[in-house]
Amino acid sequence: MWRDESGSAIVEFLLVSVLLVALTAGLLQLSLALHVRNTLADAAAEGARQASLVGATQQDGVALTRDLIRVAVGEAVEAEVGARREIWQGTPTVAVEVTAPLPLLGLFGPPHALRVMGRAQLESLGGRR
Repeated sequence: MWRDESGSAIVEFLLVSVLLVALTAGLLQLSLALHVRNTLADAAAEGARQASLVGATQQDGVALTRDLIRVAVGEAVEAEVGARREIWQGTPTVAVEVTAPLPLLGLFGPPHALRVMGRAQLESLGGRR
């Protein structure tokens, strides 16, 4: 029978290290995905607020949203941004929607998998819209 255990510590260390590295990489990737999602949601909300101001257009909100995404996340995330006016819960609002890839490997992932929306109530001048 083989009773010599020399070298087993190296193998155990290697097996445990691989698991710890994989777990750490997974947590870092999850953190990145949540950061990107929250950044896109914040950019959409800011764009909706911009587009809801008196005298502003939906394109102003879209432009601000794109700028915020480019500054915060960079050019690597190719996000599609759109805006529309709608009635939400009985209130006239502007909705800015951002669709982007869900980052599963670095900043790359399946396209159109991440969708966030920001809404803001339309401002009015003395009841006019």
